[in-house]
Formats: sequence, structure tokens, C-alpha cells
Amino acid sequence: MTVIRGATTITQDTPEEIRAVVAELLEQIVSRNALKRDEVLSIVFSSTSDIHSFYPAKAAREAGFASCSLFSAQEPEIDGGLALCIRVMVFVEKNIVPHHVYLRGARILRKDLAQKYNIAIDGPAGSGKSTVAKLLANDCHILYLDTGAMYRACALAAMRAGTDVSDEVQVCELMRDLSLSVVYRDGVQHTMLGDEDVSHLLRSPEVSMAASTISRHPSVRMKMVEKQREIAGKMSCVLDGRDIGTFVLPDADFKFFLTATPEVRARRRYEEMLAKGEQVDFETLKQEIAARDEQDSTRSLAPLKKADDAVLIDTSDMTVDQVLDTIKRKMQEKI
Repeated sequence: MTVIRGATTITQDTPEEIRAVVAELLEQIVSRNALKRDEVLSIVFSSTSDIHSFYPAKAAREAGFASCSLFSAQEPEIDGGLALCIRVMVFVEKNIVPHHVYLRGARILRKDLAQKYNIAIDGPAGSGKSTVAKLLANDCHILYLDTGAMYRACALAAMRAGTDVSDEVQVCELMRDLSLSVVYRDGVQHTMLGDEDVSHLLRSPEVSMAASTISRHPSVRMKMVEKQREIAGKMSCVLDGRDIGTFVLPDADFKFFLTATPEVRARRRYEEMLAKGEQVDFETLKQEIAARDEQDSTRSLAPLKKADDAVLIDTSDMTVDQVLDTIKRKMQEKI
């Protein structure tokens, strides 16, 4: 017989979230250990004293684990202990080398996972990397660093100053005195030019194209990369961009490269902009994305490129949840 251990956390004590995280934890254990459900003899849960709304064992039964014995117990209150945590022991009838699974905030219970780590997600415009990166950071309880917003802020500053974003000399002069910073309020990144929060001004097609152009200049890239490495060196975070795994953080613990067909990527960006009330022509947007792909992949310094050790994921026919689940599964496999 083999015992497989695992743990996960919730953010709120609600039946809906307990159902979701228990199902996720058990599915990961089954998948990671190549189990069949009828090979599971029993599942024993324990939960911290701040969880009252729903029994994890009942969540397991609802998730389809109905052929084994199930048991839930509540742990005594421990000062300084991990809050809102659900632990599990899965007993299986065969002898295997167990792969224990620790998800969400429960990763800190594993000393080998408790160190600072960085996740690099690269890909072209519209591949879904920013959306997935934010969700992944929230799921892992770590910081999301929007590197693209930093380059967009550089472009916005240049446009306001009347700087030719294709002129290296003018751009270098702008960079000398540029006051750009990243601050976090309630876990949300705000990109600042001086004392002004310009986060809401950075997603227009004009700023996007200018950002692609200005980011080719070494003076811009090195200044932004220095800031990004400084932040990533202090804390666990998810970074998304075009050269994170190859240039910014070549030693990132986890690397992914997301892609999709040009048509799909243009459609995503088109629908995103329409949802925000912005008027845009689809064909024009598709041409702009194609032009940006060409510009990003052919620049001389740190071009858009998949790192050799990055996991390639084509998101064309995948939902956001499917992409997120794939990334989490790949991370767990590497652990």
C-alpha cells in the first residue's frame, strides 16, 4: 500500500471554493501518480479550524470519488499555522513511488517548494499570456509583474514628449530622465510615470505599436530589464512578455511559451477592445498584430523567441481555464 500526501488552500470559507479546490487537488494526485480511481482505497482529509462551511470528504464524493472510504477531521487551532488549509492523505492499494501534491498557498508546507521562484510566460500579442499570468499569480499567491506595461509606459512618455520612438538618440535622451516605477496596491500593479498612474492609458493600438518600436532600443530594454530583475530577485512572481525566458530571467524556475494562430489572436484582441467600448477595425487590427509579430521577432536585441527549455502551448483551441490547468500540471510534473 502507498500513502500519497497533499494539501491546498482556499481564499474564502465557502462550499463552492471547497468543492473546486478539493476536486483540483484530487485530480492532480490521480494524474501525477497515474492512478485509476478504483485503485484508491480511502481518502482522509483534515482542515484547519477556520474552515466550517463544507466537509472536504463530501466535496470528494461530489467530485466522483465515491468508491472509496472518505473521512474528514478538523485540526486543532495552532498559533501561526497556515490558514484556510485542507490536507489530504490518499491510500492506494499498489506500491508506487508517491508524488505528493501541494497546491496554492500550501506550497509553503513543502520545504523544497518554499523558496522564492519565478515563472516566465512568453508569447506574441493575443496569445493569452497576460490573462493567464494574472490568474496563475493569483492561484499561486505570488506577484504578477506586467512587463509589457512598463514598455508601454515608455512609449506613452515618448509620445507625450514628441520623441520619435524609432530614433535611438532621442529615445536614449528620454530614458536618462524617465521617472517610471511600478507600485502594488491590494495586489494590483500600477504603472507610474512620475506621480501619475497611467495604467489605464497603455492598451491603445497606438501605444502598443509604439511600445514594440521603442522596445527595440538597447537603452530602453536594459533600463526596464534592470527593474524587472530587481523585482524578481526579491520575491516570487510571474512575468509575461516576449523575452522573459530567453533574456530577462534565463534561469527562471518555470518557462512557458504561449502561441495561437494570427486570426485567433486578432479576434481575441478585437473582442477585448470592443468590450471596453473602443472602436476598432478587425482587418486593421490583424495587420497591426502581424506587423508587430514581425517587428518583435526580428529585432536585434532579445527578440521574441521560445526558450529552448520552455513548454510550448498552442492556445488557439483552448479556453483560459484549460491553458491555466495545463501550466499548473506542467509545473507540478517538474516539481
